[in-house]
Amino acid sequence: MHRFLPFLFVLFFPILMLAQDNSESLLIQLDQTIENHQVYSDQKENKINSFKKLLKSNSNDLQKLEIYGKLFDEYRLYKSDSALVFARKSLQIAIKLKDKKKSSLAALNLASIMGTLGMYKEAIDILPKDTFADSPELKGSYYSVNRIIYGYMNDYATSSYEKNKYALLTKKYRDSALQYFPKQSWEYNITQSEILIDTGHYDQSLQLLQTIFPTIPLTDPNRAVFAYIISHVYHQKKDRESEKKWLTISAISDLQLAKKENISLRNLAFLLYEEGEIDRAYKYIQRSLEDALFCNARLRTYEISKMMPIISEAYQHQNQTNQRQLILFLISVSVLTVILLVVMILLFKQMKKLKIAQKDLNLANEQLSELNVALQAFNLKLNETNNTLTEANLLKEIFIGRYMDQCSDYIGKLEGYHSKLNVMATAGKMNNLVNAIKSKQFIEDELKEFYTNFDKTFLQLFPNFIRQFEDLLIDTELTQLKDGEMLNTELRIVALIRLGIKDSNKIAVFLRYSISTIYNYRSLLKNKAKGPREEFEAKVISIGTNTP
Repeated sequence: MHRFLPFLFVLFFPILMLAQDNSESLLIQLDQTIENHQVYSDQKENKINSFKKLLKSNSNDLQKLEIYGKLFDEYRLYKSDSALVFARKSLQIAIKLKDKKKSSLAALNLASIMGTLGMYKEAIDILPKDTFADSPELKGSYYSVNRIIYGYMNDYATSSYEKNKYALLTKKYRDSALQYFPKQSWEYNITQSEILIDTGHYDQSLQLLQTIFPTIPLTDPNRAVFAYIISHVYHQKKDRESEKKWLTISAISDLQLAKKENISLRNLAFLLYEEGEIDRAYKYIQRSLEDALFCNARLRTYEISKMMPIISEAYQHQNQTNQRQLILFLISVSVLTVILLVVMILLFKQMKKLKIAQKDLNLANEQLSELNVALQAFNLKLNETNNTLTEANLLKEIFIGRYMDQCSDYIGKLEGYHSKLNVMATAGKMNNLVNAIKSKQFIEDELKEFYTNFDKTFLQLFPNFIRQFEDLLIDTELTQLKDGEMLNTELRIVALIRLGIKDSNKIAVFLRYSISTIYNYRSLLKNKAKGPREEFEAKVISIGTNTP
């Protein structure tokens, strides 16, 4: 058997790598979708606003009821409070129209959204129990809503007695719903697949779901539901890679349709946490929590709140570990740099000695050759050497003299400056003396050169800094440079923040400004930033990290 292990590994390794690449590409797509979540929310808001405009131009109750229904559908998985408002309005108009079918449908919608908001008693009380004589096609929805509400209550229950009670009711209503849903409908197939899962028929459930899934349009909210159930089947089969793949597909669909009431992204975050991908897990759980709070989905918020501290603690621990590793790396690099510098100096000295020795050896060989030829040639060479030494001594004298002249000239300038100040003091020209002493031209020149060197060094480290910083701003007014400038004051403040100097006091000392001026600059930068103000400096810190 062991003889075949290498062969099996070679056979299945490309398949495993392909699966990992596929999962990673899906996760990258999910990351991009999360980055663009506001775009999808804006699309949702635009669609909702178009229905609201129609509502203002229609006064007919029947037309209003239809528009209320559409607004409820849009808000149902987006913003529960608003969905509750339009569900109530729909019920009021349906009762006013004395249409039993529409009243029953509106009551079911109202009970469904109450369940999402945690209003379980109110939801059960409002459910129509004896109004299906004229509309039996709603019976499936009636049992389905009951099943969902009791499922929520089962999730919230704290004692085993209550959990068992609500679990039995959930199963009872699910089985009843299956009898009334039209076959081949989304509801029927979803319910049928869940029954197959509960009875352990995982492969049959997968066959049913994966046959239907490719036919579901990208704009259909049920796409995420089917993908989530498929991931649940793989969870039961202990196939983590496939579970992660389908959770990612479900989460992408949820985010692109701006479904704030979702579960896939949360489960994916915990799965990634277990696999050690703490950064992604933290980002996903943060997004899930923000969506749940926005939607006011209480069960989702409760579930996320139990997981959030675990992932957050791991995220903080990883950051601390990374910081320690970075410090250790910097210390190691510094030590190695010093060692390398010492070795280079020693090597340079040794090479210099070797060069001198080689030169002396060549000279000795030449001298020996000349001795073999004739003693006269040696004497001639000796004379030439003496002349060379004389010339070298002359050059040294000239260089020493020039150095002494330069030193003397510098001392003379100092004496002249001293005499000038002495004359001013003796003559009582105290204003001129004070002005000469107070002159900051030298300091200003040095500061200008210092900032120039800082700008050059920083832009060598971060060559794309200005372009990436402009991407964080509403406009590029703050990054406009004058002729000869590499960085302006605003860009230097951001550069210091990027280097980890966040303290306004330190920035003020570095740039020779007051603390209030630095505070005003930072406020101006945040006001020009895209997105939330509180995220601006965190985005600045990340400049140069997602690029090579």
